[in-house]
Amino acid sequence: MRVLVTGHNGYIGTVMTRLLREASHDVTGLDTYYFEHCNLGPEPTDIPALRLDLRDVREEHLAGFDAIIHLAALSNDPLGNLNADTTYAINHRAAVRLAQRAKAAGVRRFLFASSCSLYGVAGDEMLSEGAAFNPITPYGESKVLVERDVKALADDHFSPVFLRNATVYGLSPQLRLDVVVNNLVGVALATGEILVESDGTPWRPLVHVEDFCRAFLAVLHAPPEQVHNEAFNVGRTEENYRVSELAEFVRQAAPGTTVRYAEGGGPDPRSYRVSCDKLARTLPEFRPRWTVRQGIEQLVAGYRASGFSTDEFHGPRYFRIKRIQELQHEGRLDTELHWTSRLAPQRAPAEVTP
Repeated sequence: MRVLVTGHNGYIGTVMTRLLREASHDVTGLDTYYFEHCNLGPEPTDIPALRLDLRDVREEHLAGFDAIIHLAALSNDPLGNLNADTTYAINHRAAVRLAQRAKAAGVRRFLFASSCSLYGVAGDEMLSEGAAFNPITPYGESKVLVERDVKALADDHFSPVFLRNATVYGLSPQLRLDVVVNNLVGVALATGEILVESDGTPWRPLVHVEDFCRAFLAVLHAPPEQVHNEAFNVGRTEENYRVSELAEFVRQAAPGTTVRYAEGGGPDPRSYRVSCDKLARTLPEFRPRWTVRQGIEQLVAGYRASGFSTDEFHGPRYFRIKRIQELQHEGRLDTELHWTSRLAPQRAPAEVTP
């Protein structure tokens, strides 16, 4: 298939494009490149790309594609809270316009990276896809709104699917340290101490970045009628852990480190466990390959091989909100996260013309 991946230069996108290419798909990217050069190790492999803000995508940009994998968003709660209006503009309204314009352009399949964050505050109950939504942040709420509005676009000629990722972890060419497992491993290696900001009781469902991307491939390869307008939790049902358990896994994988709980750290209200059994039933050929313990070992080895330093852990390179704030401080992004013209990034390698 000819596939457009929005957010292709991000943490998930750089892994997604590699796996799509390995599966012999014709891949084009679309990204605004907020996190250009925020890579761990060599630069990600260049692919033909549209350097575009999601808010500026037009119907003609989408013509000729068989499928769109929509990853691009202001991703995670702290970044989403920075400017709630901008979060809704990008994560909700621009995503729905993308789907509308994709449908008008004749794109038949639209795979949306939703999130289990839309379940929000849920406690100890195991949640399936039919559970009530209870988001408590603009990021989580934006996912609810996109699912609602894009679901209404579905018909015989336009088939959306909603993949709700568990909390992602694992190595990627575009590393992120603002996700829980990657962060715990990073702080352990940078300081020798595994700092837990909460009391350790919140539940988190986990999925390795490669497994999340493989779930998209499984959906893409499935007959459309098998997955049409459905939502799927993506991860392993047995891979729901309390943050305290994750910290202990990291301590075991990084000998000599210790676990410390932040003074005054209370229970994080964002706590939920999810069942991923629906995806396994619907697409039995898809099976996650990674466990959290294996992913932690991968991260420890990868960080050490890269020469990961304390300065990098505390700097903006691998933290989304710190990077955005750095670009704003430099005058390169305005308050609504548009590039300022004089300091916009240079032309993307192998940029395609719509």
